[in-house]
Order: sequence, then structure tokens, then C-alpha cells
Amino acid sequence: MGAFEYAALDKTGRTRKGVLEGDTPRQIRQQLREQSLTPLSINQVIQQSAKHSRISINAKDLALITRQLATLVRSGLALAEALRAISEQADKPRLKSLILAVRSRVLEGHSLANGLSDFPNVFPSVYRATVAAGEQSGHLDLVLERLAEYTENRQYLQQKTLLALFYPALLTTVALLVVIGLLTYVVPQVVQVFTHINQELPWLTRTLIAISDFLQLWGIWLLLLLISIVLGIRYLLRFDKPLATFHRLLLHLPLVSRLERGANVARFTRTLSILTESGVPMLEALQITAQVISNIPIRQAVEEATKKVREGSSLHIALSQSGLFPPMTLHLIASGETSGNLEDMLERAAIMQERELETLISVMLSLFEPLLILLMGGIVLIIVLAILMPIFELNQLLK
Repeated sequence: MGAFEYAALDKTGRTRKGVLEGDTPRQIRQQLREQSLTPLSINQVIQQSAKHSRISINAKDLALITRQLATLVRSGLALAEALRAISEQADKPRLKSLILAVRSRVLEGHSLANGLSDFPNVFPSVYRATVAAGEQSGHLDLVLERLAEYTENRQYLQQKTLLALFYPALLTTVALLVVIGLLTYVVPQVVQVFTHINQELPWLTRTLIAISDFLQLWGIWLLLLLISIVLGIRYLLRFDKPLATFHRLLLHLPLVSRLERGANVARFTRTLSILTESGVPMLEALQITAQVISNIPIRQAVEEATKKVREGSSLHIALSQSGLFPPMTLHLIASGETSGNLEDMLERAAIMQERELETLISVMLSLFEPLLILLMGGIVLIIVLAILMPIFELNQLLK
């Protein structure tokens, strides 16, 4: 039994779309006619997914369906029935068709991991490998619980970061717009009062007038130049060599390097922890973990460490040779390898890195807001002084 997306006309002539399960398109047409619908198009979901491999869902939906699946499987419901229940609960057509497509693969006799592999952009390699390990060990319910926590934590961290960055981004945008508005519209109206005075203006006022005139004449071209530079940089970063150079630069910038290294090390330890705890072999877990690291030099360090581990080296020694991993993380990994409790030590390292990252982001944002306010106040003060200084000098001349 497969999943089919359909488009049909109802009695009023309106187009209705949805997903139905059936063995053949003919059976789907019969179901639609029984519902007094006139079929327009019927397409099998898996066939569509093969053509449109870019199908994706957001992190919130992935966390939700993982938690629902974990809860239903843990309660003893059969996998196919659990997937059907989740599809009925889904309110988004794309999400519903996705789950039904996976269910159809399960009904054909494939494993859940194989069904998920039809949608690699939705279910990443770490997700599929963890599910496969759970199916092989017979503890799919426990593995799904860990995956649910993993996806929920990632979604929570992304959401928290976006919310934390929203206010500073809004404040920065408003500050720039205010300064540009003052320099291009307010300042010219005020300083034109001094154009008929045969007196040399203060240097601060002359500088402000020069900046204002420059923005009026070249402001649009300057904006286009900045947009072109941004687009050019984004285009260059599509290639491996410029992207690797950019990532190396990030690892050497003050503060930014701590954020970049902390985020990637946290992702590395968290992913490796859940894979090893789920029963994935260490070498395979390291290969999968390397794929989820966004920073190229750190990813290359993990790949090189994987080769050394394959040759017989311990994990903490292989990682320490790159110099990119914090000493505390390496000590925890070494302790885990010595005690045979690597999974717990990796989880501790992940928790430590995530907390340190959250603290660093909070401190930076708490410092950024008052610094931006002070900077804005300084710029406005300079503009006010540049306007008032000629007035003070004019009053002195009149006296």
C-alpha cells in the first residue's frame, strides 16, 4: 500500500488537495468518487520525492514527529500504525504525505531506516544511522526517545538563539536608519542656515556637512556597492577553498572563534554521544559526526582523527593533535575511554559546551545592547555639537 497525493474537484467546482493510501491510482480514483470528488491528478508520493529531492521540513516539525513516534512506539503500538496515527495528526499536507510515504515503505517490508533514507534532506544521516542501530539492537523505542530529546534540544537552541538575536538586530537596524536619516535629511535642512554667513565654520560642522553631501550624492551607489560585495562574498563561499579560508579566519577572530569552536565542538560531542549510546560502531559514528560539523577545519580534524582511530589510536589523542578541541573536552573523552563509559563522558562534554556557549552568547548580547546605545548616543551628540557650534560662535560675534 502506498501514499498518493491527489487534486480533485468537489461539487461546487473548488479544487481540493490531499493524501490517500491505496495500492494503485485506480483505487485512489475510486475512493475519490465515493467521496463525490472528480479526480484531476494522482501522483505517488515516493515517485514525487525522487523527482523533488529537495523536499524539507523545519526543525520544529522534525522534533514534533520524532517525539510523537517515540511516544507511540514506546506505548507498544506497531510501527506502521504509529506512522498512520502521526499522519492523521499532521495538519500540513507535505508533512502528511512524507509520513505516509515512509509508512508505505515499512508496509512493503523495508526497515524504518530504509524508509527514512528516501528523504535525506528531511532525515539527516545521524538520524537514519541512529534509527538503524535501534532497529538492529531491538531497542527502537529507547533510541527514538534519545532522538526526540536530541531534535528537541537542537530546535530549542536554534529558537533561543534566534530570539536572542532578534532584539539586537532590530536595534542595530533602527540605529543605522536613524543616523542615515539624520545625515541625509535633518542635517542639510539645519546647516543651510549657515550658508549665507561669511564665517568659516568649525571643522566638526564642515566634516558633518561633507559626510551629509557624500551620502546624498553617493548613498544609493554606496548601498548598491555593499549589496554587491555581500552577494559576491556569498557566491565565493559556495566553493570549498574560499569557504575553508573563511572558516579558518573565524577560528582566529577574538570572541568569534570561541563561538565558532564552541558551537561545533558541542555539536560534535552531542552527536557522537547519541550515536555511540545507540549502538553505532565508533568508526561509523565518527564518519557520520564529521558530516554534521559546519566548520571545515574542525570537520577535517575529525576526519583525520577517524583515520588515526582506525589505525589503533585512542580518540582523545587523535583529536588533541589538531589543537582545535578544548582541553576539558579532551580530558572528559580520555576519562570515558579509560573507564569504559565514553557515552556518558561525551554527554557531559556536550552539556558543558552547550552551557558555556549559551553563557557566552548571553554575555555578548548583554554587552552589545548598552554599547550600541552608547555608540548611538555618541553619534547623536557629535551631530548636535556640529550644529550648535556655529550657533555659539555666531552669538559671540553678535556680542
